[in-house]
Amino acid sequence: MSTKKSIYEELILESNDQKRTVDIRTGTVSIDYYEDIFSPTITVKIQVGNTGDSIQAQDNEGNATGKFQSIYNGLPLRGGERVSLKIAGNSGTNPGLDFATDEKDYLYVSSITNVISESQREFFELNLVSREAITNETTRVPKRFPPGQSISDSVESIIKEYLKTDKIDKIDKTQNKYGFIGNLRKPFTVLVWLASKGVPDISKKDATAGCVFYQTQDGFNFRSIDNLISQPPRKSFNDKEFVYTYSDVNQSGTVRDNDFNILQYTTNRNQNLIEKLRLGVYSSYRMFYNPLTFEFTPPDEGTFRLNDYVSGMSNLGQELQLPKISSSSNVSLGDSPSRILTQVLDIGTVEVGVSTEGNSDPFKYQSQAIMRYNILFTQTLSMTVPSNTNLRAGDIITCKFPKISREDGATYDDEQSGLYMIKELCHHFDTEGSYTSMTLVRDTFGNYGTNTGQS
Repeated sequence: MSTKKSIYEELILESNDQKRTVDIRTGTVSIDYYEDIFSPTITVKIQVGNTGDSIQAQDNEGNATGKFQSIYNGLPLRGGERVSLKIAGNSGTNPGLDFATDEKDYLYVSSITNVISESQREFFELNLVSREAITNETTRVPKRFPPGQSISDSVESIIKEYLKTDKIDKIDKTQNKYGFIGNLRKPFTVLVWLASKGVPDISKKDATAGCVFYQTQDGFNFRSIDNLISQPPRKSFNDKEFVYTYSDVNQSGTVRDNDFNILQYTTNRNQNLIEKLRLGVYSSYRMFYNPLTFEFTPPDEGTFRLNDYVSGMSNLGQELQLPKISSSSNVSLGDSPSRILTQVLDIGTVEVGVSTEGNSDPFKYQSQAIMRYNILFTQTLSMTVPSNTNLRAGDIITCKFPKISREDGATYDDEQSGLYMIKELCHHFDTEGSYTSMTLVRDTFGNYGTNTGQS
C-alpha cells in the first residue's frame, strides 16, 4: 500500500557555479511538494540534517584541502542552486515524483530557512521553486497586445515569450478578446490578472467567467473554473475513478487495502453567507462610466442576479438554492443587490485612432467572476489520504463520508458526500511513510450535481 516509507532515488544539490555537487539523500529528513490552483508555481520544502563531513572543503583558489565540512558553508548554500529530485513510487497510486530526468524540470533554491548549526551537525530547510518562478522575477512584459486577440492567445504568448518555457499542460480557449499593455509588470502578475477577465468559449449566458492560472507537475494551466468543475473525475492507473471513503475502520488495527481510504478529514468551512453578501456574490449593481459618451450605465441594466445565470452553470453538487430575504418576501438573496461595483469603461485605450467599441465588456465577466470564484468555496474540507502522486491541483475526485446515525453506520451522507475539486495538495515523503494532504472545495451541497463529467 502507498503509505510505506519513501525512497529517494536522486537528490542532488548543485552549487551556483555548477562546479560542485552534493548528494543529500542520506541527510534528508522529509520532503513536501505543493500545488495550488491559485499559485502560479509549484513549491517544494526539503528538511535536511547532516554532519560536518558531507562535502570536501576548498581553499580560496578552489583547490581541495582534503578536509570535509558541512553543506551550508561548504557548497556553499546562498540561494539559486539547482536541485534534481526523484522519488521512487511504491504502488500504482503512487508513481512518485520526477524532477531529475530533464534539466528543464530541475528545481531551484529560493531560500534557506530554519538554519541550526551545532558543533557536529546542522539542520536547515531548502525552499524550492520551479525555474519559471526565478525567470518571472527577472522579466517584465512591456509589449502591447491588440484588442482583437483573445485572452487565451495572450496567455500562451506570455508563457512562451517571457517565461521562456514550453511546459504548458492546458490552456482553455476564451471567447472574449482583450487588448492591453503589459506596463512592465511581471509575467505571473499579468497572467493572474488576465485570469479574472477570461470567459471560456463554452460559456452559456456568460455564467462561467473566471479562470485560474497555476502550475502542476505537468506544466502550466490556464483553466476556466467551470471547465474544471465539468471535467470527469480523475481516474486511477487501472482506469477507475478515485473514490475515497472514510470509515471508523480506518482507526482500527485491521489489515486492509487502504489506498483509497480517507485517513482523516476536517470540515473547514460550510458556507459564509455574510461574507458572500458583502462581496456581491449573489447579486450586485454595476455602475460603469463611458468616457467617450460621458454616460453612465442605465439604472435598469446594471443589476446582476445569480438566478439569471444558474441554468448556464455546472455544479459539483445539487443546484444552488438561496433563501428569501425575509419570511414575508418572495425575493431571494439572488435577486437583491448587496454590493455596488463602479468602473470606467475601457474605450480604445490601445488602438490607433478613435474607437467607439469597448475593450472587453465588463458586463460579460466582472460580476460573474466574483460569483464564480467565491461560490467555489461554499464547502471546504482538509483531507489526508495515502500517497497518491497521480493527483493534481484542479482534479475532481469523489469522496464518501458516513452518515452520523445510530441506525445504520454503513450508509453515506448524501449531503456531504459527492464530487470535490482539489484546490491545493501536498505530497509528503519521509523515512516513515508517504501521505497526500488536500484542501477540497465545492460550490454546492449534495451527492449528485450537474457536473457534466459525472456518470
